[in-house]
Amino acid sequence: MLEELQQHGAVRMRKSVEALRGEFKRLRTGRAHTGLLEHITVEYYGTRVPINQTSTVAVEDARTLVVSPWEKQMVPAVERAIINSDLGLTPVTAGVVIRVPLPPMTEERRRDLVRVVRHETEVARVAVRNIRRDILSDVKDLLAEKMITEDDQHRAYDDVQKLTDSHIAAMDALLGEKEKEIMEF
Repeated sequence: MLEELQQHGAVRMRKSVEALRGEFKRLRTGRAHTGLLEHITVEYYGTRVPINQTSTVAVEDARTLVVSPWEKQMVPAVERAIINSDLGLTPVTAGVVIRVPLPPMTEERRRDLVRVVRHETEVARVAVRNIRRDILSDVKDLLAEKMITEDDQHRAYDDVQKLTDSHIAAMDALLGEKEKEIMEF
């Protein structure tokens, strides 16, 4: 019973870490990477679909992404989607190929991004702590129903705390890597 609770909690905590990793991929760091455009949706025959389902996105060089729509008539829609995104990018169209140059980031923008990254990490930490709280509440309920002993409860508390600490440490490691990546010139 306790092992199931801990395994379920571990899965939920792992998902929180992966969600944070996904959020970090969306943030612009100064280097071009295909994950930058993943969240952009394009109007495709009346339906909003992710850009990678209508086009090929590739890195041309450190500061340029290349988007190649699979259909010629999709070029204006893809270009419009990139312009309307929250990234502040201006695509350049040459026939059926859309180049997306990434302007160099200012020091102020880098600091703003570091603040955003820290905030996202704190939100993820709170999610992990809430998962810990849920598990501990379930353990307390098991004790109240006399399904476990107090020793089992204390052991479960220690195990859940170790699990929580390891996932928060993983988030802190991701935060450190992302801050370093953002502050590089």
